[in-house]
Amino acid sequence: MSDLEIIEDNEIIEDLEIIDDKVGETGIEEKSKKPHRFLTALGRVFILLFTVLFILVIFLLGVVRILEFGPSKAARNLFVNSAMESSLGHVVVKIFMSDEEIAKIRAINSVEEEFEEVKTELIADTDELTETEKDSIEIVDVSGDTFSGKAMLVRDPSRVFVGVSGPYGEEYRGKQITAIAESYGAVAAINAGGFQDAGGTGNGGIPVGAVISEGEIKYDPPISSFDLVGIDEDNKLIVGKMTAAQAKEKGVRDAVAWGPILIANGEPVDLHGQGSGLNPRTAIGQKADGTIILLVIDGRQVYSIGATFADIIQVMLNLGAVNAANLDGGSSTLMYYEGEIINKCASVVGHRNMPNAILVK
Repeated sequence: MSDLEIIEDNEIIEDLEIIDDKVGETGIEEKSKKPHRFLTALGRVFILLFTVLFILVIFLLGVVRILEFGPSKAARNLFVNSAMESSLGHVVVKIFMSDEEIAKIRAINSVEEEFEEVKTELIADTDELTETEKDSIEIVDVSGDTFSGKAMLVRDPSRVFVGVSGPYGEEYRGKQITAIAESYGAVAAINAGGFQDAGGTGNGGIPVGAVISEGEIKYDPPISSFDLVGIDEDNKLIVGKMTAAQAKEKGVRDAVAWGPILIANGEPVDLHGQGSGLNPRTAIGQKADGTIILLVIDGRQVYSIGATFADIIQVMLNLGAVNAANLDGGSSTLMYYEGEIINKCASVVGHRNMPNAILVK
C-alpha cells in the first residue's frame, strides 16, 4: 500500500471519529434535555391548574358576597341558612359575616316549637292488623321545586325501633347504617339522632341527647331536656321536649334526640320564614292509622339541592302525618332497604359512622 493510500485511510478514520464524537455529544444533550422539558411542562400544567383554581375560588367568593350582600334578602337568608347547616358552608359564610349578623338571619328563619302535648288517642291501635298489613312496606318517590327523595311507609309500627352502633364514648366509634341494620337483621333503616361532630370530623361515637333502644336507656347525657323523637309501648310516635326519664315515664320504648318537631296533633308548628335552608333531610312521622313514615330527601346534588323544614312539613302533611319530627340530616341522610342504600349520599367521602338508626324488623 502506498503512503498516499495510508494517509487517505487515516483521514477517513479521523473524520468518522469526529462524526461519532458529535453524534455522541448530541445524544447526551438530547437525553439531558428530556427531564428538563418534562419538568418545564409539569410546571406549566401546575401553574395553569393553580390559576384556574384561584379564579374559581375568587368567583365563588364573589358569588357568596353577592348572595350575602346583594339586593335579594330572601336569597341571602336562604343561602346563609343552607350553608350554616354544613361543615364547610358555615366557614365560608363567616368570611364575610359576623356571628351577630348570622344569628339575626337564623332567627328570621327558625321554628317556633310551641305545641300541646301529643295526643296519642289521635292514632289508631294496630293490634288487629292482618298478616298482609303487617308485612306491608311501601316506597314512594317525593319531590318539590328544589328536591327529590323517598318516603317509606311501614304499615305495622311495632316493626319500627331504634338500633345502636354499640357502646358510646370518646373511645368508641359509630357504625355505618348498613352495619347497624345488618347487626339487627333489619330489612330497612334510616339514620336517626345527631352526634358530636365538631368541624365535620365526628366519628359517631357520642350521640347528641338521649338514646333509648328496645326499652333500655343507652345514653342519657346531663341535659335538662331536648327534642325527643320516640315510639311508645303502644307503637305510637311521641315527639316533644323531655328527658330520658320523662320519656320512660310516658312508656317510650325507643327514642333518639334531635329535631325540631314539625307536626304535632295534626297541626304544623309555626315557622319564621322557611324555617331553615335547603339541605339533605331525614324525618319520621306517623299517620292516623298507625303507619310510620320514614322520609329522606337528597341534597347537595345537581338534581336535588335539598329541602327546607317548610318543604318537609308539606310532604309529611301530604302523606297524612299526624305527628312528625326532623332527624339528623346533611351528609348523614341515608335510607337502607333490603341490603342496599336506595338514595344518594351527600357526603363526598362516603357513608358516615353514626351512633344509631331507625330500623324496621
